[in-house]
Amino acid sequence: MSSETPPPGRKPKPPMSRLMRLSLRAVDWVTDATRRGDGTLNRVALSLLDPRVPAFSSPCRGVSSRDIVLRPDSSPRLRARLFYPTAVSKGSSTSPLPVIVFFHGGGFAFLSAASAAFDGVCRRLCREVNAVLSVDYRRAPEHRFPAPYDDGLSALRFLDDEHAIVEPPLDVSRCYLAGDSAGGNIAHHVARRFATECSTFRNVRVAGVVAIQPFFGGEERTESEMRLDGAAPIVSVSRTDWMWRAFLPDGCDRTHEACCVVDDASCAGVESPAFPPVLLVVGGYDPLQDWQRRYADVLRSKGKEVRVVEYPDAIHAFYLFPVFDDARDLMIRIAHFVAESAAAAGEGGGSE
Repeated sequence: MSSETPPPGRKPKPPMSRLMRLSLRAVDWVTDATRRGDGTLNRVALSLLDPRVPAFSSPCRGVSSRDIVLRPDSSPRLRARLFYPTAVSKGSSTSPLPVIVFFHGGGFAFLSAASAAFDGVCRRLCREVNAVLSVDYRRAPEHRFPAPYDDGLSALRFLDDEHAIVEPPLDVSRCYLAGDSAGGNIAHHVARRFATECSTFRNVRVAGVVAIQPFFGGEERTESEMRLDGAAPIVSVSRTDWMWRAFLPDGCDRTHEACCVVDDASCAGVESPAFPPVLLVVGGYDPLQDWQRRYADVLRSKGKEVRVVEYPDAIHAFYLFPVFDDARDLMIRIAHFVAESAAAAGEGGGSE
C-alpha cells in the first residue's frame, strides 16, 4: 500500500498527475458508454474509439511485426501478431529465440492484439525478451467461456508444428505464457490445460507464466475491492460484475472455475510437473489485489514456485503507460524471469 493514509471516510487516491487521472476517467466513461443494457457491446463505436494499429515488417526501434493466421478453418479466423528483433528478420545468424505467447487485457470483452496500447507493450517486451506472439483471441459477450482458453491452447498447438514459423527461428521449448488482467487469467488457464495435455505436444514446453494483475474474482467482496471501488481507475465492482456476466456461461455465477481461483476446478492440472513457475505482479491501487494474493497462496499450497512482484503505488494496467517508472521496471523484471527460468529448465532438461 502507499505510505500515505487518507483521512477517515475518504478513499485513497493513486499517486498520479491530474492529467493522467482525467485521461483515465475518460477511458472509463468511454468503456461504460459502449455497454448496452441487454449485455451486448456497441462494437461499431468501439472500433472508432480503438482503431487497429497495423503490423510493420519494416524496422521500428529494432522490432518488426507481422500478422499470421493460427487457425484458418475457424469462424472467425484465429489470428495473432508476431513481434521479433529486426536483426533476425534480416537473416543474420542467431540462436532460436524464446517466445512469449501474450494475451491482452480488457475484461475478456474489450481491446485486441492490434490495439495501440498492446502493440506498444509487445514491442517493448520484444526488445527486452525477444519474440512475442500476441494472440487475438475471441472476445465476450459474442464468445463466452471457454473460447479464449481454447484459442490460447490452439496458439500452442500452432507453435508445436516446427514448420509453422520458420522466420524468425523460435525455440518453443522455451515458451512463456503472459498476459495482464483478463489476459493473466487466460495465461493461467491455458498453462493448466497445457499441463494436463503436455504429452500430446511434441515440441512446445511452457517454461513460465507471467501473470500481470490477473483478473480473478468470486461472489465475496474482498477488502481491497471495497476500499478501492470508485477510487482507483479502470477497475470497479460494477464493471467487473458486468464483465463476468458477459464472459461466464448463462446461469453461472462468480464461483465458476474461470473466475474463482480458490476453487479446486480452477486449479486442476496445477499439480502437474508441467505447470511452470509463475511471476505474479500485484499493484497496491488495484482493487483485484486480494484475489491475486490468494492465487499466489493457492499455487504455493500445491508446491509451485511463485515470485510475487509488488508495486505499492501501481494502478490496474499501470504497465500500459510508459510514463510510470514501475512500467519500465516491470519489463526488466520479466526479462530476468525469462532468462532465469530458461536457465533452470535447461539444467533440469525441461518439464515432462
